[in-house]
Amino acid sequence: MDILRSDVPVRVIESEDDYERVLERMANLMADDPAGGSDSERLLKTLSVIVRDYESQRFPIAPPDPIEAIKFRMEQEGLAPKDLIPYLGSRSRVSEVLAGKRSLTLSMIRSLHRGLGIPATSLLGDRTTVDAEYDLDWKRVPFAEMVNRGWISRRPTSPSEARRLLESWMAPVRLVELAPLYRRHVRSAKSVDHEPLVVWTAQVAKRVLANPPSGTFESGWSPEFLKDVARISAFKDGPSLVREFLDRHGIAMIVEPTLSSWLDGAALMCRNVAVIALTLRHDRLDNFWFVLMHELVHLFKHLGSDGQFYDDLDSHDQSDPNEIEADGLAADILIPPGEWQTSPASRLRSAEAVHHLAQRLRVHPAIVAGRIRKTYKDYRVLAGLVGQGEVRKHFPEFQE
Repeated sequence: MDILRSDVPVRVIESEDDYERVLERMANLMADDPAGGSDSERLLKTLSVIVRDYESQRFPIAPPDPIEAIKFRMEQEGLAPKDLIPYLGSRSRVSEVLAGKRSLTLSMIRSLHRGLGIPATSLLGDRTTVDAEYDLDWKRVPFAEMVNRGWISRRPTSPSEARRLLESWMAPVRLVELAPLYRRHVRSAKSVDHEPLVVWTAQVAKRVLANPPSGTFESGWSPEFLKDVARISAFKDGPSLVREFLDRHGIAMIVEPTLSSWLDGAALMCRNVAVIALTLRHDRLDNFWFVLMHELVHLFKHLGSDGQFYDDLDSHDQSDPNEIEADGLAADILIPPGEWQTSPASRLRSAEAVHHLAQRLRVHPAIVAGRIRKTYKDYRVLAGLVGQGEVRKHFPEFQE
């Protein structure tokens, strides 16, 4: 049996020939530089465990220490600590890693392997702690807010206690669900606070796994499906109805209040479940429907090649073609360009024009009012029609 073939299942190494073939298979996988969270990366880690198990029995010596492997390569190449900054992130982080005070993250391992040619098996080491996997600084983890939300019972008082709490709390989701954070795509007008984002994503993932959608997700692009979503906005209880609608179509719509002040929503896959996560930081109907549509576009158009998307839709960043496409398609689905151009709403900032176009499109007037305000960059007009305070009341996540 040729265990180098991708269609051959992974099995225990039973001979020296098996051992050599598994090593060759690992080398081929590492040469392809598998993306975080991919099947290839998971296979690579599985094979490394099998190899270590075989080596521990046949060659009972201590596994290579990752820090010693780095220092050995530095000596070979004549590198100074500052030369590791491109691979580890900052001067302080280099110092912490070399001193053994910070574990290597998977992103660091990939960078060191790709940039310096250090074998990945030498860098993997004992990667059992959640802070090592996700590059978490326990001092920056929002433990106080986690206590307030009832996720954990107390705040930790030491690094070891912080690790234990995080290990226990994140155990249901861990690496399989959150590894794509290393390929995350963030659109934000503010600096990204890493620890709150990881914790927020973990909570979203835990909720998805505890209550997966009832339907089956069909990933093909379907403007008609998104138009059906837009029409649900016309109902008084549209925000709660759309969650039920998406559930029947295999999409988990999770409402989770933000831990990061900039975050509006995210699109991600969690153990092959399609997820739209919304924070509702702006309690307005026009914002709700645009954010939802924007994330749905990411889900159907972009997740296949680009990992997870996290969005601040107050940001004016137009540097990413995926974000430009999501903005444009979301706007066009909610209000088709031809309808907008021929409607009085494109010229008049009046309630009458808003209701005329909303009735024609069978969408909520807040969507049209929001478009007018954005088009003219005049957020003083039509304030009574954007549905201020009309979203959060539909979701128990915001009820005290």
